[in-house]
Amino acid sequence: MKKIIIPLFVLINIILMSCVQKNESDNLENDVVIENEQFKLVIGNNAAAKSLKLKSTGEECLMQGENMAIISVTQERPYHNEIKLGHPNKKTTYQADTIYREGDKLIVGFELIPYKAVIQVKETPDYIGFSLYDFITDGIYPSYLKITPPPATEVCILQLPIRNRENFGEWLNVSWDKKVAINVLATDEYAYIDFEKRNGYKILKASAIKDIKFKGTGAALIVSESDKLLDNIAQIEEDFNLPKGVESRRNDFINASYYWTANINPANVDHHIKYAKMGGFRLMNIYYPSFESGGGYNTIGSYEINKALYPNGKVDLVKMLDKIKAAGITPGVHFLHSHIGRNSQYVTPVPDYRLNIVRTFNLSKNLDMNDSTIYVEQNPEGSTMADGCRVLKVGTELISYKKFTTVPPYQFTGCVRGIDHTTVNGLAKGNIIGILDVSEFGATSIYINQQTTLQDEIAEKIANIYDAGFQFFYFDGSEGVNPPFGINVALAQYKVFKRLNPQPLFAEGAAKTHFSWHMLSGGNAFDVFRPEVLKEETKKWPAEEAPRMRQDFTRINFGWLGYWIPSETTVGTQPDMLEYVTSVAAAWDCPISIHSNLEAFEAHPRTPDNLEVVRRWEEVRAKHWLTEEQKNELKNTEQEHHLLLNEQNQFELVPYEQISGVAGGSKEIRAFIFQRKGEYYVVYWHISGDKTLQLPLKSSEITLYKTLGKKEPVMDDPDGNIIIPLNDRRYIRTNKLTKEEILTVLSKAKIIDRNHF
Repeated sequence: MKKIIIPLFVLINIILMSCVQKNESDNLENDVVIENEQFKLVIGNNAAAKSLKLKSTGEECLMQGENMAIISVTQERPYHNEIKLGHPNKKTTYQADTIYREGDKLIVGFELIPYKAVIQVKETPDYIGFSLYDFITDGIYPSYLKITPPPATEVCILQLPIRNRENFGEWLNVSWDKKVAINVLATDEYAYIDFEKRNGYKILKASAIKDIKFKGTGAALIVSESDKLLDNIAQIEEDFNLPKGVESRRNDFINASYYWTANINPANVDHHIKYAKMGGFRLMNIYYPSFESGGGYNTIGSYEINKALYPNGKVDLVKMLDKIKAAGITPGVHFLHSHIGRNSQYVTPVPDYRLNIVRTFNLSKNLDMNDSTIYVEQNPEGSTMADGCRVLKVGTELISYKKFTTVPPYQFTGCVRGIDHTTVNGLAKGNIIGILDVSEFGATSIYINQQTTLQDEIAEKIANIYDAGFQFFYFDGSEGVNPPFGINVALAQYKVFKRLNPQPLFAEGAAKTHFSWHMLSGGNAFDVFRPEVLKEETKKWPAEEAPRMRQDFTRINFGWLGYWIPSETTVGTQPDMLEYVTSVAAAWDCPISIHSNLEAFEAHPRTPDNLEVVRRWEEVRAKHWLTEEQKNELKNTEQEHHLLLNEQNQFELVPYEQISGVAGGSKEIRAFIFQRKGEYYVVYWHISGDKTLQLPLKSSEITLYKTLGKKEPVMDDPDGNIIIPLNDRRYIRTNKLTKEEILTVLSKAKIIDRNHF
C-alpha cells in the first residue's frame, strides 16, 4: 500500500506545481487589461503600456510606439552583490519588465533587480486607482547582507506617455481638449505627482517616496469626456476623504473679490465695514496681526489674542466677526502657517528642536561659552551668506556667523553668541550643530521641519482661531518648508486645512504643489505693485498666469492691490488703474483684492470714485453679467475698458483710451475718450484736488454729467471759454465734435484754482 501512496503523493505535487507554473506562465504571456465604464488600459506582459482608449469615442490617448514601462523603482545604488560589481554604483531607475494580475493586484518585476512590487488596483466607474501595496522580497538577498529589503527609495506606481492636447494643467497634471481629459491625480497627500515633456507627448507620473511613505500611497487615473472630468475628481475627493476642491470651485463666492485688512479690531470695525460696502465687497480677508499680540512677523507661532484690542480674547473676536457677517460680508483669515517668528516662544529663550535645519556639522573642537570661532568637521562650502540668515542652532542657543573657511581647519568665524535672546551654552567636540532654515523674506522668521509635530501643533492653534467664525483662508508663506517641496508645501497646508471646521468656502496660497489643488481653489494672489507700474505688471504676471490656471480649472486673484495717496512721488491710486486690473481679471472669471488703509481712504479725495469702480465690477461678478463675447474682448490687455452706468442706470461696457497731453501734459488730470451712440464722450477727473478746467469751447458744444442722464451746469468765462469742475469723476458728451477736435481742445485746456474766480 505504501508503494502506491508515495508515488501518488509525489504525482499530485508534480501536477499541482505544473499547474501553478502554467498559470504563471499564462499570466506572463497575456496582456493585462484594466478598465471601467469610461476607458480601457491595456498593458503588455513586458509591463509596457500598449493602449489607453476613451470608450465613448474609441480615441487612443497614448503616444504609440514608446514601449514605456508603466512602473519603475529607483535606488541610490545597487545592493545586490553581483549587480553592484557589474554596474556603476550610482542612483539608478530600474524599469518594470514583467507584469501579471492576481485579482486586484498587479505583480511587477524589474530589470536587473531581484524583488517585485505589488500594486493594488481599484476599478470604479469614475476612475481607476493604483496604490503601492507591498513588495515580494523573501529569499532574494543572501543572509550576510544586512538590509531591510527592498533598498528602493522611490517607486513610480504609474507612468503613461500621453499625447499632447490643446490644454495641459501642470498643477492638476491633466491633459485635455474639448473631447477628452486624461488625469493622473494623487489620492492622498503623500504621492509625488509630476510630468516630463517629450516630443509630442508628456509622461504623467505618480510616485511613492520611501522617506515620506511607501505602502498605501496611491494615485488615480481618469480618462473621460472633458465635461465629466470635475465630476470624476469630485468622486475621488469623496471616496478618499480629500478636501472638496471641486465643490469649492463651484460655489458662488469663487469669483468674489475681497477687502483685505491688517489692522481691523472692535474699535474700528465699523469704519472698515463702511469702506468694504462702498466697494461692494462680499468678502473680507483679515490678516493675523489684526488680532495677534504685538511683534509682527517676529512673534509668528504664538497666536495669542491681543488683549489690549480684544479684552475678552476670542469672545471679542467672535463678536467682531458676527458684526461683519451682519453687514453681509463673509470674513476669512490670512496666516503664515509654516513660519515661526524669531521672537516667539518657539525660539526664545531656547530654540525648539523641531525648527528646520538645512545643513548639519559635527563640532571638531569643544565650544566654550565665550568662543567666537566654531570649528567643525565638515566643509561649510556653499553655506548661506545672506544677511540675517547666517544663523547656527547650537544646543540651547542661536549663533550668527560672519564668514566661514573652506580649507581645513573648517571654521565659522565672527560669531555672535545667544542672538534672538537665546541661552548661551557650551558643547563638547562631536556634537551636532546646524544652519537654521531662516526665511529668505526679511529673515524675521524660521521654517518648520515638516517631519516633526511642530506643524501639527501650530495647526491646532490656527484652527482654534479659525473657528471664531472665519469662512475662507489664505496660506501665506507656503513655500517655507523643507524638501521635498513637491510634497511638503501641500502637506503643511493640509495639516492646517483638515483641522478647519467648517471647510473653507475657498482658499488661496502663496505656493502650490499638486495636492494643494484640492485646497487652493482660489489659486494665488499677487503682491502689491505701485500705481505707476500697476498696469504693466498686471499684463506681465496675473494676466499671463490666468489662462494657464484656466487649464487647471482654477481662477487666481489679480490682487493684492495697494492703496496710495497722490504725492510728489506718486500719482496715487486712480480709478482707471483699478478698472484696468479688475476688468482684465473679470475676463478670466477672477477676482481682485484691495489692501485697505483707513488713513489713506480718508485722505484720498478720489476714494469714492475708486471704490465705485470696484463696486460696479463686483456687481457684474455677482450677477454673472458679462457675456463670453465681452470676456474675450476684455482679455485683450492692450485695450482698456470702462464700465459705465447709462441713463437707465444699467451697465454698459465700452472700450476707451487714455488721452495724453491734457492741459499741456499736466499730471493733475486723467482723461479717457470713448464712443457710444454715435457721439464721443470723455471721462475725466483730478487725481487729488478740487479745481476747475477751462476749455476753449462754447457751452453748446458739450453736455456735462456726473451721472449720465443728469446734466450739470457749465459756466462761461468773459473770454468766450467754458469752465467745468475738475475734482470727482465726470463725463463730457461732445456735440458733433470729431475725435481730433476733442483732443486739440483738451490739449489747450487750463487747470485753474477755484479761488481764481
